[in-house]
Amino acid sequence: MSEVYILWWRHMKRYLRTRSRIIGAVGQPLLFLLALGYGLGGVYKQAGQGNYLHFLVAGVILQTILFSGVFWGMQILFDKRFGFLKEMMVAPISRLRILLGNALGGATISLFQGLLVFAIALVIGFRPENWALLPLAGAIMLILSLAMTSFGAGLASMVDDFQGFQAINNFLVFPLFFLSSALYPLTNAPAVLNFLGTINPLSYGVDALRYALINQSHFGIGKDLLILGLTLVFCVWFAVNRFNRLQV
Repeated sequence: MSEVYILWWRHMKRYLRTRSRIIGAVGQPLLFLLALGYGLGGVYKQAGQGNYLHFLVAGVILQTILFSGVFWGMQILFDKRFGFLKEMMVAPISRLRILLGNALGGATISLFQGLLVFAIALVIGFRPENWALLPLAGAIMLILSLAMTSFGAGLASMVDDFQGFQAINNFLVFPLFFLSSALYPLTNAPAVLNFLGTINPLSYGVDALRYALINQSHFGIGKDLLILGLTLVFCVWFAVNRFNRLQV
């Protein structure tokens, strides 16, 4: 498995050497937490729903992992464009190991950025309801990171240019995020939004995070974990299937 480790370490070195990526990764989540958490907090509290900042943290962590994981597929396109992917594929290494090393690198970065957002939330006033459930929150974030990175790798294996990849991402990622329960509770949502949130697998990810962080759950933690597990299996299968068909 040394090849997997080398590919994983390659992505980690590139990420740690690029400070702008680290700073940029927290800029948008910080804006969401401050602008929405405090800007809409009064309205949310008047509606009798409690502290909106506490409700929002799980959704912003999900947003960070989702965007980072799926857009990580751009790395495959870069490697394809500059010939590095072709060199790896002609080497005596299975495609599965190449995909695994790259996906684990992307998932580690996504998980790190999610933890960074959690740390920022602590600084601006968020406190978990039960600190003993933080390992569960970390496990949920890891599952989401692996699933979203695998999904991004599968998408990147289907296209040959950056514009096509971004178009597909904009068509899929933003609706998945906004139609989940990341920014609003499903309890009193209109029937259409409630239905779309129910069939959206990301809703179960953010719901599981809310259970671990603030002890609130719409679907129930058992159902959340079941859907998350099925989502991870599907995303990994999708990535392996598309990457095995990749032509460079």
